[in-house]
Amino acid sequence: MDLNAVRMFVAVVQAGSLSAGAARLDIPLPTLSRRIRDLERQLKVQLLERSARGAKLTDAGARLHERAVQGIEQLLEAEQVVVNDQMQLKGRLRLSLPQTFEPWWELLAAFQQRYPDIQIHLYSTERRVDLVEDGIDVALRVGAIVHEAMVARRVLSFRNVLVASSRLVKRFGLPKHPDALRHLPCGVWASRIDTQVRWDLGGKMVEPNAVLSTNDYHHLCTRALRGDVVTELPPFLAAAAIREKRLIRLLPQHPLPEWSLNLLYPQHRHQSTIVRTYLDFCQGYLPKIVQACTV
Repeated sequence: MDLNAVRMFVAVVQAGSLSAGAARLDIPLPTLSRRIRDLERQLKVQLLERSARGAKLTDAGARLHERAVQGIEQLLEAEQVVVNDQMQLKGRLRLSLPQTFEPWWELLAAFQQRYPDIQIHLYSTERRVDLVEDGIDVALRVGAIVHEAMVARRVLSFRNVLVASSRLVKRFGLPKHPDALRHLPCGVWASRIDTQVRWDLGGKMVEPNAVLSTNDYHHLCTRALRGDVVTELPPFLAAAAIREKRLIRLLPQHPLPEWSLNLLYPQHRHQSTIVRTYLDFCQGYLPKIVQACTV
């Protein structure tokens, strides 16, 4: 059965005539009349008795209308619930972020202030998750994007910075060249416990004297502030301490590589309103993220 034709039939009954039904549905009268006749042929029964005074239900038409109108009203109610939920932006947003990416925590807080009925489920990890398998709507990724089935929206680029406390510099002196790092205690970020880390400092590859290896930038920041190690830090973790002179930027003429930051999401034909709103909000919040990543 053609459900759209049934909906037209119900509209004709409610309006009282074919012409009034056509006006209510905003479709041409001949189109409406043809669709009703097609429905009658499909059901092999006459539903309406047509006359100059209007359209009158047959017994079969009355039975169809009695049951169809309930179903159509329920469908319309369900449609309105979905539309209202989307208008009010009520639902869940499942996100993945790199660990310690603090500027995005502020963004998420501001997003939920704007849209308080959206629940955020956040998975923070330094490993690359499978968005589809893990049920992630949008992931924030650092580095190159290689997944062809995903859409990547570039956010910004940034460089980690090499830092040490004034106490450590006073003890060992200010390094003048990357090779000097082989003689200084260094803390390095590594995703695996057995990784041999090398720093690319302006094209000069250096194997630092790693007395500490961890996948936690907050730990590295704390140890650098204590004067224990030279380390590399994301700019948003180092910026305030550099401004306050609690950390000194080392070898700025030998910068670390540039990293790209991207929002990654599955390529859906019909994206949810919540995901589209989140992506647009991120774009509008971008100047604050750029500021936080500037040293």
